[in-house]
Amino acid sequence: MKILTLNDYQLPVIACFLLFFGMIMYWASLIIPKNKLIFKLSRGIVFISNFLLGSTLLLRWVGEGYFPLSNLYESLIFLSWTISFIHLIVEAKTQSRIIGSLATPLVFFISGFSSLTLPVEMQKALPLVPSLQSNWLMMHVSMMMISYATLIVGSLFSLLYLAFGYFNKKEKEVSIEVSNIGTVQSVTTTSSSDLNSFSKLSLLQTIDIWSYRIIGLGFPFLTIGIISGAVWANEAWGSYWSWDPKETWALITWLVFAIYLHSRLLKGWQGQKAAVLGSCGFFVIWVCYLGVNFLGKGLHSYGWVI
Repeated sequence: MKILTLNDYQLPVIACFLLFFGMIMYWASLIIPKNKLIFKLSRGIVFISNFLLGSTLLLRWVGEGYFPLSNLYESLIFLSWTISFIHLIVEAKTQSRIIGSLATPLVFFISGFSSLTLPVEMQKALPLVPSLQSNWLMMHVSMMMISYATLIVGSLFSLLYLAFGYFNKKEKEVSIEVSNIGTVQSVTTTSSSDLNSFSKLSLLQTIDIWSYRIIGLGFPFLTIGIISGAVWANEAWGSYWSWDPKETWALITWLVFAIYLHSRLLKGWQGQKAAVLGSCGFFVIWVCYLGVNFLGKGLHSYGWVI
């Protein structure tokens, strides 16, 4: 049992340091795009760190006898593992190093915060309180965490779309100013510029599509998580909904992404408008997940800050 506990704390720390090196290598692969070895090594490092985070959860599950989502530390490890897992799947489908360059730093900071910043008391696995001794623990919390991870990745694509769109717009403004000065461009240069613009447009469309797909995948998980939480709350506290700060922000998060999907499906929104909504969802999720837990007072508070 002592060895199990020791590994339980060591594995996330090792994964955190691996993620740091993976993050550096992903950024290096963007600077040197022709070097495929750097890209492959960065993927391998992230894969190993993902395996270590998953092993941490498995060891806790076996050692403590319940699904490891009973405190902030465990939920952060689970969130890190899920985001990393989704990142690896999307990257395998797209063969693009951009998502890794965004997701790896995020997973690094989450795992670093959980492993190196949280007090030791908050990292310990403690016996479950009576209200958590239910099969709904695994159902509700796992659905919510999977939805958070999926929606965070989808929202990252929305933020990436806005960033690329902004720099692409600035680049066009500069090219227009240069042409107004009277610079004569050859046919070859113009053709190359057109191909470059087409490539960037194709990239933006791909980012927009993946944002839509991933958010569309995460929304049902969020819906199931909220419904199962309401059923569990009625079983534990005798009420389906009590307007606890966490419940309220979970509803706000659901509404934001419901508006996003409604706008895309029925209004036909694409591109910048949809990306703005998706980007708003990114910040709403973090308020719902961490902000409320730390700063609010309610049934879901961790009581670390206040």
